[in-house]
Amino acid sequence: MAYIPLVLVVVILGWFVAAYNKLVRFRNQIKNAWHQIDVQLKRRYDLIPNLVEVVKDYMAYEQETLTKVIEARGAALSAKGPAAQAKAEGLLTETLKSLFAVVEKYPELKANQNVASLQEELTGTENKISFARQFYNDSVMTYNNAIQSIPTNFIASFFNFAQEAYFETEPESRAVPKASLR
Repeated sequence: MAYIPLVLVVVILGWFVAAYNKLVRFRNQIKNAWHQIDVQLKRRYDLIPNLVEVVKDYMAYEQETLTKVIEARGAALSAKGPAAQAKAEGLLTETLKSLFAVVEKYPELKANQNVASLQEELTGTENKISFARQFYNDSVMTYNNAIQSIPTNFIASFFNFAQEAYFETEPESRAVPKASLR
């Protein structure tokens, strides 16, 4: 009978340690997921100047588009945190779409192997960024669920585990584009 309180203390202490470690693991998973996004964004940022360099000679009349791409890249590079990064990435994505639309107007540029290769690499990188964002948001959801659920919310509150923000797209990027065949 004297062992029951001791066993109870050991069980509670074991649960406490396991719950705390789970929260730490989830928080670290979010940090890792954010760094995976960062790696893919860095790859994207490195490809953009190459693309601009290849197309600028062909696009003498489209300097405004190239300037917007370069400015959007700079803003994305300096953005901090999920909300600011999402906003900057939305702008960069829109300027890249504009650049690709302009490229379509130049047959010799469209046929250029370097441009095609860079467009293909950027498209692949965009896909990797999408998967990394999805993994990040899934990690945030798991972590936020853990810190809000009873009984781990007591540990989270005591050790200041704060909610993390999702990587959300800007409302403008959610608008359905109008398609016209004319």
